[in-house]
Amino acid sequence: MQRAGYRIIPVNPAYVGQQILGETCVATLADVPMAIDIVDCFRRSEEMTPIARDAAALKPRPAVLWMQIGVANAEAAKIASDAGITVVQNQCIKIEYYANR
Repeated sequence: MQRAGYRIIPVNPAYVGQQILGETCVATLADVPMAIDIVDCFRRSEEMTPIARDAAALKPRPAVLWMQIGVANAEAAKIASDAGITVVQNQCIKIEYYANR
């Protein structure tokens, strides 16, 4: 996705300060230093609820909460959807991007 022109800010408390994909990793969504368009999640389904809450708390809110292939969580989807965030579950953003070009 970076090659397609998208900027990706890694969020993972275990890797704070480290470089991943040429970007400095931050601990939380709130630590991302700019507005977020898409929160793209590579986490277990059961870990998605707090991420959805964090996304819903951002100002401005992200447009999309994207859960990758194999990831789905109804509670997280409801939290995000109720906050006006579009929810995608169990889909790969790269596959969808290139399939729709």
